[in-house]
Amino acid sequence: MYIAMNRFKVAFGSETDFEHVWTSRDTHLTDVPGFVEFHLLRGPRRDDHVLYSSHTVWSDFAAFEGWTKSEAFRAAHRNAGSAGSGSAPLYVGHPEFEGFEVIQTV
Repeated sequence: MYIAMNRFKVAFGSETDFEHVWTSRDTHLTDVPGFVEFHLLRGPRRDDHVLYSSHTVWSDFAAFEGWTKSEAFRAAHRNAGSAGSGSAPLYVGHPEFEGFEVIQTV
């Protein structure tokens, strides 16, 4: 398996808008070969942001890579980073991608 994660530093006061953008969008994932599951995670409050992560599980790296080159990927990310109801940016800095090959599952 392969896990793809993006970390988002969401500006204080933008949490509701950020969560709405993610929970109301069409992810285009369910019909993608090799897709296993998706989680949107809310983490700790830091000095200037709340940490969030998108966590997607794939059957293998090839399935993830296929997704990144697909029309479904382009459609799902067409409005990525758009502000919610306000005009202020939702993020502090840029999202940070992390990819992991699963070594052990218990």
